[in-house]
Amino acid sequence: MCDAANLVAGDIVLEIGPGTGILTKEILLRGANVITIEADPRAITELEQTFPAAIAQGQLTIHRHDARTLYPADFGVTDQRYKVVSNIPYYISGSLFRSFLDSDCQPTDLVFLVQKEVAERIASTHGSKSYGRLSVMAQWLCEVRYDMELPPEAFTPSPKVSSAVITLTPREKPLFAADKKKLEGLLASSFGQRRKMLRAALKSWVSDPVPLLEKAGIDPTARAEQLPPEDFGKILAQLG
Repeated sequence: MCDAANLVAGDIVLEIGPGTGILTKEILLRGANVITIEADPRAITELEQTFPAAIAQGQLTIHRHDARTLYPADFGVTDQRYKVVSNIPYYISGSLFRSFLDSDCQPTDLVFLVQKEVAERIASTHGSKSYGRLSVMAQWLCEVRYDMELPPEAFTPSPKVSSAVITLTPREKPLFAADKKKLEGLLASSFGQRRKMLRAALKSWVSDPVPLLEKAGIDPTARAEQLPPEDFGKILAQLG
């Protein structure tokens, strides 16, 4: 994960849910300055006992905070380049992605260890079963790299699912120009009924989708999972 983030001395790293500090230790060894977000007071106590020197030197800062209400500005990174490197709780992974990507202070890279299914959904290309709304939104805003998989036995205790490391690098500009809310509405209708052709699925979004699709150069009989992210931008462009 540290290699995926290309960590070097002096980097500012935000780590969510450090737990006992296994990943924290490796980040500190790379010479990075670490800001950790941890909600469990027991884990905080263990971090304080494990890394007293790093805390005293200002290389490690610990915040007791619920990551689900996380705002980067709360932790002093508003005007600084920073990276996120975290083994995050699987059940909040989606909300955390949105929190960072919606922020006015985006990280330069996000490296997350998440449930394999979530990683596949984010990195999937059109034509695959796991390709969907999350895939398009993530790839619209970021360059996405699927780095590696980890089996359950790599962890103690072992979870019931496989995991994967994924890297998201926010783009300087989105993949195509679009209003975010309009794009979300289009994707909700497109993927809400995956089995339906777009000419039928999009009737909940626009009264007569066929002319719109044809003007965009999209086959009205295609299904949402067949379209690359850019094609959704072409559809939105026809709305003016």
